[in-house]
Amino acid sequence: MKVNVYTIDKKGKKEIYDPILEHYKKISKPFAQVQITDIFTNSIAKAQDSSVALAQKSYTQAFEKFIKGGYNIALDPKGVQLDSFEFAKLLEKSASVSFFIGGAYGFDQDMIETVDFKVSFGRITMSHKLVKIVLMEQIYRGLTILNNHPYHK
Repeated sequence: MKVNVYTIDKKGKKEIYDPILEHYKKISKPFAQVQITDIFTNSIAKAQDSSVALAQKSYTQAFEKFIKGGYNIALDPKGVQLDSFEFAKLLEKSASVSFFIGGAYGFDQDMIETVDFKVSFGRITMSHKLVKIVLMEQIYRGLTILNNHPYHK
């Protein structure tokens, strides 16, 4: 099984969150190959300075090449809230599952209509870096649920 996490996020200096993300990638290895890809281009930076609509469009364009086959899930505040067991079932939808975390302005309608499912972690707003950690923990938790590993108990 392969799980991809795609984010609109600047690659940069070492972040305090990096060791936590690496931890979840490492402990997920017995169950799945988990990969995180951060995307931030000049066109995204320019679009964010122009308007919300252009920013959202730039995120969709950046993600287009990664939406192929498999099961594609966008993190969206208007998505469905799931418990951990329901979330785990998403990981069974395909041998390749991809999660998409939008930029500061969220997703445009084109992206929302393109993905297979929208999931919400609640109505609170979290930074992209923090939501990435929450997502990685839920991916690991879901994998342990599917593999009857005691972590989730």
